[in-house]
Parts: sequence; structure tokens; C-alpha cells
Amino acid sequence: MAIEEPKFDVVLSDGPFEVRHYAPMLVAETFVEGDMDEASNKGFRLIADFIFGNNQAPESATPAKVAMTAPVTVEPQIGQSGAPNMKASTQWRVNFVMPSQYTLASIPKPKNNAVGLRELPSKYFVVLKYSGLNTLAKVQVKTQEATAWALKKNLTLMGTPQLSRYDPPWTLPLFRRNEIMIEVAAPKP
Repeated sequence: MAIEEPKFDVVLSDGPFEVRHYAPMLVAETFVEGDMDEASNKGFRLIADFIFGNNQAPESATPAKVAMTAPVTVEPQIGQSGAPNMKASTQWRVNFVMPSQYTLASIPKPKNNAVGLRELPSKYFVVLKYSGLNTLAKVQVKTQEATAWALKKNLTLMGTPQLSRYDPPWTLPLFRRNEIMIEVAAPKP
């Protein structure tokens, strides 16, 4: 069974790099502390708990399961340097995109107040696609590559780099789909 992913249009494609225009979406998110791996695991567990039934359906006292989607995204918050940084961050935002059938009004509400729901507007992202395991060093290198490519293309960086992972942990590293995503201003035609 296919897992739903966010809707987007590819505006520019150049090898492993793309500029994508994402449609508005609804995310379930949490903020956690730790290094990238610890935060990813903690955040995943908190949001998985919500989608697997620790919630309350609207106008009902019963919980509801929410379908799993991809990717799981981690975004560094303020690091020791005072700026968001994959290497130095100890605080992270972890989110799942919710299935497109839901709106903020129709989705079950989390019972754990560590999990929130948020609507994201339409946005543009530079995306660098790659496979393999995500060590902190590799993620930092891929982030630098995505940033350099965006600047070479005269794109205006607007957001913090994010790591998006599409596959379960038992997927062989060679087949894992990972992306570094950085929000950019709408490209000029």
C-alpha cells in the first residue's frame, strides 16, 4: 500500500537538486531535545503515538487512527551558536505531514500536549536528494551542498535546513530516500 507524500511541483531539476513548490499542508509536530538521532527517535515516538490513537476524533469521545505518511522531517532549532545548525543544535522540531483528507477542523486532536497541529502555507524549497545512512557529518555536508547550489542559482534562502526521511529503519541504506530541504523565496522566472 502506498504511503501518501506531500503534493508539490518541480520548478527546476538539476541532478540530485530540485526546486519544488509545495502545496499547503497540515503537519503534526513536536519539539524535542538531544542530538539529531535522539531527537529524531523521541519526536517520531511522540507523533507516532498520536497517529496510532492517542487522540480524540472531532465531535467524538473515541480515538481514531491517522494513516502514516512520509517523510518524517527534523529541523534544528537555535543551536549553541545562536543560529539553527544541524551539528550544534540540541533542540529540534520533528514533524509528519498529515494525510491530505484532513483539515485542522477535521483531524483528531492529540491528547499529549507535546504534539501540536499546524497548517503550513504553500512554500518553495531547494531539495537535495540522496541515499544512505544519516550521520551528523553526512547531513552537514549535504546541507552545505544544498546551500551552495541554491546560492549558485541565485535563490534567496529563507529557512532553516531540514532533513526529511522517507523510509522505515529496516530499509537497506542503499535504498533509503533522504532529502535536505531549505525554504527559498519564489524563484524569479
